[in-house]
Amino acid sequence: MKALTWHGIEDVRVTDVPDPVIAHTTDAIVRVTSTAICGSDLHLYRVLAPYLQPGDVLGHEFMGIVEEVGPDVATLAVGDRVVVPFNISCGRCWMCQRGLFAQCETTQNTETGKGASLFGYTSLYGSVPGGQAEYVRVPHADFGPIVIPQELPDERFLYLSDILPTAWQAVEYADVSGNDTLAVLGLGPVGQLAVRSARHRGVGRVIGVDLVPDRVELARAHGAEVIDGRDTDVAQALIDMTDGRGPDAVIDAVGMEAHGNPLSEKVIGAASRLPKPVARGAIERFGIDRLAALHTAVAAVRRGGTLSISGVYGGMADPMPMMELFDKGLTIRMGQCHVRRWSDELLDIARADGDVLGLERLATHHARLEDAPDLYRIFQEKQDECLKVVLQP
Repeated sequence: MKALTWHGIEDVRVTDVPDPVIAHTTDAIVRVTSTAICGSDLHLYRVLAPYLQPGDVLGHEFMGIVEEVGPDVATLAVGDRVVVPFNISCGRCWMCQRGLFAQCETTQNTETGKGASLFGYTSLYGSVPGGQAEYVRVPHADFGPIVIPQELPDERFLYLSDILPTAWQAVEYADVSGNDTLAVLGLGPVGQLAVRSARHRGVGRVIGVDLVPDRVELARAHGAEVIDGRDTDVAQALIDMTDGRGPDAVIDAVGMEAHGNPLSEKVIGAASRLPKPVARGAIERFGIDRLAALHTAVAAVRRGGTLSISGVYGGMADPMPMMELFDKGLTIRMGQCHVRRWSDELLDIARADGDVLGLERLATHHARLEDAPDLYRIFQEKQDECLKVVLQP
């Protein structure tokens, strides 16, 4: 089959790889009808190179048609249309019983000290072949896949795999209500859906921040007040917009590759190009992230407020303003999204008349799987007003 495979820093290719087969009795084989390039895939494009091997199949946002099921999968049938959560969880262990599906103890990666396995996301998370492919083997298919209606376009449901529940969880973790102000830093796909989710949930005031003008305008069109972060002291602007107090909560939807610190960018880039064993040691002991967005969130949020972090971070020695965090009495919630915790609620919203979250209009670029290498570059460089890429194998 054809699949998008990693071959080096900023080098991804569509190649022929073996067809997946049922390996365990709870597996299923899904024929992919749509798959997306996620913002966190771009971390694999450069920063997380030490944890990839040439030929690794990428991608963790996908949906399709069930082609085959293992004998212990009673919840699916051949022909079912499904969307597959990016994290692989069993639904039965101690963590899953508590809704902590991203920490599933059955698929947890204890050797690397990481949580549940993820599709297409490095040796840190199980080296499971991903969904930017014609077919995917789905482990724990007796729990993970979400059966969706046969009608309505793929893009009404595709984002249930990751970015929609990630945005929804970010708003949930922000703990805001109708009288509160929420700021969203980073208006990529997750940030846009966080703005829309917050508005849908009745949050009183939503302020979106980004450096890219078309992303700022899209958030404005969906009801957010906006700040264009270019040449602006974002933290001070947010404080000024909230009577000198700061927003009640701030979502960091940017993560480890935030703009704003050229020195850390050079350090991270150099580390990712070291020989793999040396690079992994450097990252796991001394690694730092580009923290401009997170530090801005800390500075902007009001005293006693909440930071909700959905952007991916990977550093082990990140300098944080602990005095400010402690003195302001902040609550911080973060982590991989527990997709299945939110999927029933979000499926009802996604299938509702009128496409209330604008899911069918989120993607800016549609292409065949063969075009994925060019679109990784375009997305990485924010060219052509690229916000979200959807591929059809």
